[in-house]
Amino acid sequence: MSKKRIILEMGTGNDLYGKDYTKAAKRAVQDALHHSSITLFPSIGMDHLEMSVKVTIGVAEPENVDCEAVAQELPRGVAEVTAVKGGLNVDHDETGTCHVIATAAIEAFVPDQTGKWALSED
Repeated sequence: MSKKRIILEMGTGNDLYGKDYTKAAKRAVQDALHHSSITLFPSIGMDHLEMSVKVTIGVAEPENVDCEAVAQELPRGVAEVTAVKGGLNVDHDETGTCHVIATAAIEAFVPDQTGKWALSED
C-alpha cells in the first residue's frame, strides 16, 4: 500500500560548547515537534504505528550523529533517521570552541486513505 505524506516540519538546534552533533540534532527534532500536533489518529481510528516518520538531520559532520538516539526523540510512528551534510559549525577562535547548528526535517507518512472516507450530508 502506498503512503502519503501528511506533515512536514522543520527545526533547528544547537550545541554551544561540546561540539556534540547528536545533542544539536535532538534539539532540532524537538524544535520541529513543538510546531505541530497530529490529531488525525484518534479521529479516524488509526494506530500511530501505521505512520512512518522520515527524519533528515543536516550537520557539518553527519558521521558524528547517533541516528538511533535521535530516533528515540520521536513520540509517534516508526522512525528512520538519516544524517546528511548541512547545518553549520561556528568556530570561536578566542576560546577554541565550536558551536554546532543542526537542522531537522521531519516527514510523516500514513497509508493512502483514498476512497476510505466520504463527507456526510449532516
